[in-house]
Amino acid sequence: MEAQGSRRRQLPVLLLWVNGLMTLGFTGARQQTEFCNESLMLEKLPACGKSFEEMMKKVDSKKWCNLTEFIMYYDNFTQCTEREANNASCFWPNPLAEGFITGIHKQFFSNCTSEKVHWEDPPDEILITLILIPVMLTCAMITLVVWCSKRSDIL
Repeated sequence: MEAQGSRRRQLPVLLLWVNGLMTLGFTGARQQTEFCNESLMLEKLPACGKSFEEMMKKVDSKKWCNLTEFIMYYDNFTQCTEREANNASCFWPNPLAEGFITGIHKQFFSNCTSEKVHWEDPPDEILITLILIPVMLTCAMITLVVWCSKRSDIL
């Protein structure tokens, strides 16, 4: 009987010990303990930029604002920066990689602005017509409903 009570007291200790082992990663789960090597990443990212620059030379500079002209080149550039960041044990995107990408954007796409459509009212003749037609139709429908409701003997 005493041995059974001793086992019951040891069970919480055993559970805490197993929990500690699992928390420390002795269960086979690999924990990432590497730190981001920012200098390595910054050393490797310019190669991605150089490759992108070489590919962009194939595109007419007047077409640089048309994404469909170079989307594959930009995709390769993005994958390259992500791969180099991961090789340096850095997450992507990170502030340093974003700064590099922003520099590339300034180099190639600084003249690309989004053209906003400036809406204007139509000429007065068209505007008055577009307003009066629904108003007149509404008045006609109201008149028809009132006239039909007074002439209930026909319906």
